Amino acid sequence: MAYSSSSSSWPFFFFLLVSSLCMFGMNISTTTAQLSPSFYSSSCPNVLFTIQNAVLTAISNEPRMGASLLRLHFHDCFLVSSSMCMFPSCTEFRNTQQKLRFFARMGCDASILLDDTSSFTGEKTAFPNANSVRGYDIIDTIKAQVEALCPKIVSCADILAVAARDSVAALGGRPWIVQLGRRDAKTASKNDANTNLPPATLSLSGLITSFSNKGFTTKEMVILSGSHSIGQARCTTFRSRIHNETNIDAPFATLRKTSCPTSGNDNNLAPLDATPLLFDNTYYKNLVSKKGLLHSDQELFNGGSTDAQVTAYSNDNPTFLTDFAVAMVKMGNLSPLTVSSLCMFGMNISITSAQLSSTFYATSCPNLLPTIQAAVVNAVSNEARMGASLLRLHFHDCFGCDASILLDDTSSFTGEKTAGPNANSVRGFNVIDTIKTQVEAICPKTVSCADILAVAARDSVAALGGRPWVVQLGRRDAKTASMSDANTNLPDATLGSHSIGQVRCTTFRSRIHNETNIDAPFATSLKTSCPTSGNDNNLSPLDATPIIFDNTNYKNLVSKKGLLHSDQELFNSGSTDAQVTTYSNDNPTFLTDFAVAVVKMGNLSPLTGSNGEIRTNCRKLN
Repeated sequence: MAYSSSSSSWPFFFFLLVSSLCMFGMNISTTTAQLSPSFYSSSCPNVLFTIQNAVLTAISNEPRMGASLLRLHFHDCFLVSSSMCMFPSCTEFRNTQQKLRFFARMGCDASILLDDTSSFTGEKTAFPNANSVRGYDIIDTIKAQVEALCPKIVSCADILAVAARDSVAALGGRPWIVQLGRRDAKTASKNDANTNLPPATLSLSGLITSFSNKGFTTKEMVILSGSHSIGQARCTTFRSRIHNETNIDAPFATLRKTSCPTSGNDNNLAPLDATPLLFDNTYYKNLVSKKGLLHSDQELFNGGSTDAQVTAYSNDNPTFLTDFAVAMVKMGNLSPLTVSSLCMFGMNISITSAQLSSTFYATSCPNLLPTIQAAVVNAVSNEARMGASLLRLHFHDCFGCDASILLDDTSSFTGEKTAGPNANSVRGFNVIDTIKTQVEAICPKTVSCADILAVAARDSVAALGGRPWVVQLGRRDAKTASMSDANTNLPDATLGSHSIGQVRCTTFRSRIHNETNIDAPFATSLKTSCPTSGNDNNLSPLDATPIIFDNTNYKNLVSKKGLLHSDQELFNSGSTDAQVTTYSNDNPTFLTDFAVAVVKMGNLSPLTGSNGEIRTNCRKLN
């Protein structure tokens, strides 16, 4: 509900109350006042999955759309107005981005989506946007789907931010945690778009100044320019460069001239780098080879202050991907309109969970998530099976989620590593050690091993094709472990289910040799490597796609090809048959439901506050 400051005294009273609270420094929440990745966790819990599915569909239909959606977010966020509105009536959500209901706009506010009206000319026809920015129809589609789920809840600005992230991830980039809670602008300005958006003709000093005016360092400017790793540009934007400039590879210029002559063919397209459908560091490699398509791109490598950084990124794709993700979070937070924008003194009026928060380390260790993600991606890249191992580590820890599973035995207790469900099964301890060492280097004595396990599990699933989820953080580490508890509480192969990874012959020998509810050829194929005795440690995949997180496990169960007794029990003329059948036919629903369930599992009675400790070595007590 919106309030009018001219028709009621209540909004003015409210403003005075809020202002007084702010001036006295009152803080009625323990998290960031502006945005939160869990903003819609209660009001629209499936919004992230809905957006991701729509983006993946759009890119599948037209791969170029990924770059277009990224550009939409960028061109929306770079318009930062000095206007400030202090009343609740200043902002509101909109049901369709074309319908005007707005006044103030600041940064990432979806102003770029507004059509022209009788009272303003919007940003769509501004020079940097006209015949360049596209993807509006995709945002329309996403908004319609989101409105069907959660009417009048999710802003268009947040949809733009999430769609940009999902586009980069879909094309090979590294996903980031999107902060949510933006509100939509009530106006737009063609003039502001022409003034604030950097054109392709800028010099290096012009680029530095343009980004500096928005609060970005020179390094961050070079990083964000890497968004040109994907997409294409029109002939009009690079004609002058290929025909007139000298710091350009001659064969490259000649190639481009065939489709972009000195006049005509204005709308012909050329790729911004040699891999326009893959988000990687080829953009920087091209600059080093003087094959930058745009003048502003080549300015980054032209005997100036940014040459060294371009060279570094041209040789180090993982670092570029990580740095880009971090910079995009900062860009997405450019002066957004939020509910708490009505307070100019920093008041925080949001309420969050007292136990865990997805922004727990936002201040104390801001680069934590990219650090863990990079390590997990590297580990899974070196050994695809490791993704399943890290997920299993988190699961086997989470009858408490306190990293007790990581503790080595001591003179005072026998730990969980040698318990029946864990011995010769749970692995990946060395990967967690590596991550912990990296995290301690950037944030000493700050991040718990339990939180590292939780994030590594999420990133492992995402790396293998699953759907990422928002991890709640703030767990503390246990000061003891119990082999007996692990044996009692953890399910063995007679109860449970799996989607990725492999298991030892000892866990499925009885099923393939003695059970009857099993596909005969399937059982026969396994008996060769897992006879009635011996070969205990021989491995077999849990389903037909052991390094892809998908619903194949359920398809296998319907075909009586469940590897473990516990798995096949889920489809054995019992109460769960219908659900197994549903998931076997609906991979998106399985991925969504799995993500929701793992969040719930990760919140199983964690140690928080002053309980437990923050271990500096995950294997040992401090």
